[in-house]
Amino acid sequence: MTTTLRPAEPLRHNPDGTRSQRYAVCVNSRPVGEIHLGTSPSLGDSVARIIDLRIAEPDRRRGRGTVAALAAEEAARGWGCVQLEALVPVAADAALSLFRTLGYTVRNRGMEKRLGGTPPALPPGSRARPMTGEEFDAWLEAERERFARTWTDLGIPEDAARAKSHDDHARLLPHGLATEGMRFSVLEHDGSPVGSLWVALQEGRAFVFDVQSYPAHRGRGHGRSLMLLAERQATDSGRPVLGLNVFAGNTPAETLYTSLGYETVTYSLSKPLL
Repeated sequence: MTTTLRPAEPLRHNPDGTRSQRYAVCVNSRPVGEIHLGTSPSLGDSVARIIDLRIAEPDRRRGRGTVAALAAEEAARGWGCVQLEALVPVAADAALSLFRTLGYTVRNRGMEKRLGGTPPALPPGSRARPMTGEEFDAWLEAERERFARTWTDLGIPEDAARAKSHDDHARLLPHGLATEGMRFSVLEHDGSPVGSLWVALQEGRAFVFDVQSYPAHRGRGHGRSLMLLAERQATDSGRPVLGLNVFAGNTPAETLYTSLGYETVTYSLSKPLL
């Protein structure tokens, strides 16, 4: 029996600038599922994403999803994409196994921690203060460059990575330091600045967008103190959950977050389209 994809709709050009198309997964012309393919809203036309892949229960565990995902790669190549990505919940064991078998690797993962009602204390000698406007301007310039470099290191074309960095920061921080719901802090220890923190107070949770110990002060536990500060800010604002993103290969950060009780909730997987 032959598994193929059949367009279920015309190619869509969406208001956000992305393209997308739904396909029926067919076995000898019999529909057995659906796959939804699109381009990335944040990385542009060079990166495609599998938005959804579903196979009907009677036809699962027969390789239909594998063939559909491979066919989606061909469709993405036809769009001129150089990379394909998928976001998979941590509990979706079958999907994780399928994508890993096909050569996808973990690019980054989302982690969360449910917080108690009492904010944690900072270590003796550590205190937090709001970031000044001058500090924010210097931070933002460096952060845009660092963020773009992270994506180019992951195989994203430089122009797409720089566009993502610019657009993401412009979208998240339309009013800069004064953007509502954003907290920018500097951690001091014994009177010296040792790190910075960017926390977003979102609906139902808080999210750590950036946390960094300054190079001269690394290896002294200030990263942990910054994360405790993030928990304090989330708890004080009534957010019961604190989320974050960590890129694959950042072992010190992964170790720190795990030791603090964060759990993985999603995997972002990617595969180059050679």
